[in-house]
Amino acid sequence: MASLAEIRAKLQAQETKSSGSSTGGGDNAIFTHWNIPEGSSATLRFLPDADPDNTFFWKERQMIRLSFPGVKGGDENKPVTIQVPCVEMWGDTCPVHAEIRPWFKDPTMEDMGRKYWKKRSYIFQGFVTQSDLQEDSVPENPIRRFVISPQIYKIISSALMDPEFQEIPTDYEAGTDFVIKKSTKGQYADYSTSNWARRERSLDQTERDAIATHDLHNLNDFLPKKPDAEHLNAIFEMFEASVDGQLYDPARFGQYYRPYGVDAPATTGAKPEAAATTPPPTPAPAPAPAAPVAEAVAPAPAPAPEPEMATAEAAPAAEGQASAQDILAAIRNRKQ
Repeated sequence: MASLAEIRAKLQAQETKSSGSSTGGGDNAIFTHWNIPEGSSATLRFLPDADPDNTFFWKERQMIRLSFPGVKGGDENKPVTIQVPCVEMWGDTCPVHAEIRPWFKDPTMEDMGRKYWKKRSYIFQGFVTQSDLQEDSVPENPIRRFVISPQIYKIISSALMDPEFQEIPTDYEAGTDFVIKKSTKGQYADYSTSNWARRERSLDQTERDAIATHDLHNLNDFLPKKPDAEHLNAIFEMFEASVDGQLYDPARFGQYYRPYGVDAPATTGAKPEAAATTPPPTPAPAPAPAAPVAEAVAPAPAPAPEPEMATAEAAPAAEGQASAQDILAAIRNRKQ
């Protein structure tokens, strides 16, 4: 388990780097905190990652959402969305982001760039010690998984830099609970009043027994599989098809990534371990999808620009937005 000093040092290094640059799934182990009633709260106790090489007690996940107006040969009038991993999560160059970064210098293409910009979330694990959420069923293993949005993550990580924080909050003896509080700001859920509990709390015997019985999770197990060259090529072709407004084609892409509820084509030699399905925004308990990528994700407003997006040159509002055909033509011209 990393010390609080190690976590602070790595958080500081990440912040410096950022400012200088221009979660298997069909079970109900995920605690859907975004479904708690407005004006209520949920108290969580985070636990360490079982991976001894992970400095933090969370893992960052970066996903790209590709939308299509329907499925070819299926329901062609029902829009679908697929989440695919962004390889910048592993420090590699993402072809989609290499393509869209220049779009932020053109006000007619900026909105389209935001649509395809990677969405971050953070995978934690721990106990739910109090909640106003009425769950239909509670898993036997009380060690739950949490998919935390950037808004809540910022509160969690910023507080760890406070020198008044004496112990790492995952410490079994002197750790601290985290309270998620839900309100509404405009049309979106707001969690800005969430915070760490005021007092330290030792894990009780029931919690300790649960850890001894079930063991801690290795959070890497709940990240998507890193795409190989073949899958990366499929991601970019799906991106082009999405920009062009084409229907999702299971025969072409089904062996790589699929919308929730779409089966792999029988004749493609599909690779189940690599196929990623995307559940609806507010999922009900459902059969396990093909890969960990399909974990539920908290509904959230469009994220603020990443640092490199914010450096795009300011420009007056354009009279119109670039068409999908114009953007697709620009993509293809760049590839020639």
